[in-house]
Amino acid sequence: MAPHPLLEELQWRGLLHQQTDGLSAALTEGMVSGYCGFDPTAPSLHVGNLVPVMGLVHLQRFGHRPVFLAGGGTGLIGDPSGKASERPLQSPDDIATNTALIRAQLERFVDTGGRNGAIMDDNATWLAPLKAIDFMRDVGKHFTVNYMMQKESVKARLEGGVSYTEFSYMLLQAYDFLQLHERYGVTLQVGGSDQFGNITAGIELLRRAKGVEAQALTFPLITTASGTKFGKTEAGAVWLDATRTSPYRFYQFWINTDDRDVGRMLRFFTLLDRASIEALDAATTTKPEAREAQRTLARDVTERLHGAAATRAAEEVSLLLFGKGNAASLSAEALRLLASEIPVFAIEKQGEIDTFDVIDAASSGKDALFKSKSEAKRALEQGGLYLNGERLAAERAPVGRDKLLHGRYLLLRKGARAYGLVRVA
Repeated sequence: MAPHPLLEELQWRGLLHQQTDGLSAALTEGMVSGYCGFDPTAPSLHVGNLVPVMGLVHLQRFGHRPVFLAGGGTGLIGDPSGKASERPLQSPDDIATNTALIRAQLERFVDTGGRNGAIMDDNATWLAPLKAIDFMRDVGKHFTVNYMMQKESVKARLEGGVSYTEFSYMLLQAYDFLQLHERYGVTLQVGGSDQFGNITAGIELLRRAKGVEAQALTFPLITTASGTKFGKTEAGAVWLDATRTSPYRFYQFWINTDDRDVGRMLRFFTLLDRASIEALDAATTTKPEAREAQRTLARDVTERLHGAAATRAAEEVSLLLFGKGNAASLSAEALRLLASEIPVFAIEKQGEIDTFDVIDAASSGKDALFKSKSEAKRALEQGGLYLNGERLAAERAPVGRDKLLHGRYLLLRKGARAYGLVRVA
């Protein structure tokens, strides 16, 4: 029997790591509801979380129903998988806030309408009111300690010690699977390859408690060609929240993808078809300096998360800061985005003034473009100061109202790459 088309799609994209033997048949028999859990111990997901998100996107594309589960209940404990030490516990209020923020991020990737519309839920709904005795009777009786000790998430922590709180995590996740089956008919759980042990515990609970044959599907954990963990930069994690990682920095993260990785990233994180991606692979080989694959990747993923307007603005800012953009033609959205990336100097209007002293503005404050007014004047006299992309002559300073971009901005550049933005309040 040939694999189900969904599995073939995941296979050529490199997204298929493990699967249970009955998954292909289950997908063929009818619509499958499959879920993935997301940990709300931070106020935002990061780009590493996009792997299972895209897995559920493909599930929906092939006619099945994705279920996104925020771990508002399990987040109070923390998943021990892949962790060398106990996680610090967070307050219920923090977890609830994080859960709401993450839910809004997930909704951007899928369609929530129609027969196979995505479902969003929070396991705090059933875990918060759960009583310990009921949990031990209804769930704990189905698992032996020996079974639990064999899971990698537990074995890896035995030498240093694992608390009962984290030891019991797999049972809570198994209970999630049971609850989602009862509420939405879920028979599939997906996740990273490090989650396989927890997922199979849920399969075991459904088999024992309900006589249901459930399935598992896992995706690979991604590393880059240079051996670094995917999604980590010198500045830290790349977040999906625009207030933590701006659309420009998000766009730049993808633009900076290594030539050795960009083909895989296109397969993982876009919905481009095989022929289109292979054409971009060829372009990377024959004309790597054009970075066509990177630009396609950055545009696709940024637009999916932040929308078309923010993506256009990010592209404008990127072109400008790397020497290829036209400062005078920047959109208002690009200028607002640029204000979060370069020093900003405010000028308070006193009545209806007609000229603005950019030298004074750019020489003030801790992020000043110049150390002093005299340094700024020397740069001006030597032709090293640019206004809105054009060299500013000494006789043309201060500048008039007609130079304002979108009625309130003046873009300064010192030398080749040092920018500052004057904002007229």
